[in-house]
Amino acid sequence: MRQSMWSLLLVACLPGPSAAADYQPLAFLVGHCWKGTLPGGKQTDEHCFSSIYGGKFLRDRHTLHTVGRADSFGESIYFWNSIAKQIEYLYIESDGGYSQGAVSTDEVALVFPPANYVEDGKTQTYRSRWQRSGETNYDVVTEFQGKDGWVPGFKVHMERQGVSDVGGRPGGAE
Repeated sequence: MRQSMWSLLLVACLPGPSAAADYQPLAFLVGHCWKGTLPGGKQTDEHCFSSIYGGKFLRDRHTLHTVGRADSFGESIYFWNSIAKQIEYLYIESDGGYSQGAVSTDEVALVFPPANYVEDGKTQTYRSRWQRSGETNYDVVTEFQGKDGWVPGFKVHMERQGVSDVGGRPGGAE
């Protein structure tokens, strides 16, 4: 009993994440859905961001709508890595692929350094930048690593659509 009480006291004294400080670079996204049309005009990508588990994590649920095909889904969970002192994410998608990486900022953008996307035993290395474009928009630029270096992937202009509910889907207030 004494050991259990000591363990509880120790855990209670450990510093927890400070969501306001740690997730500040992503704060403009939370509570909103964002939608953009991919190059070619046949696909749209919608992301809905919400704070979960009392602000300890952020969720980004997204849907890729493709003309003439069933929708694809994905989800990213952002978390504060208190050891590395950085925001990191785990991304999973309905086709079975996943990636994990970090998020940082520079003077004007969210920076997603090179990370590996893995699906069916194959790996693709990518990097991305999300730069705000006014209060209700941001631009995504994604590149892929090729044999001879980085090659353009896609650019998408994301526009705020409305509020996101607690589950990260369009509709209700958070």
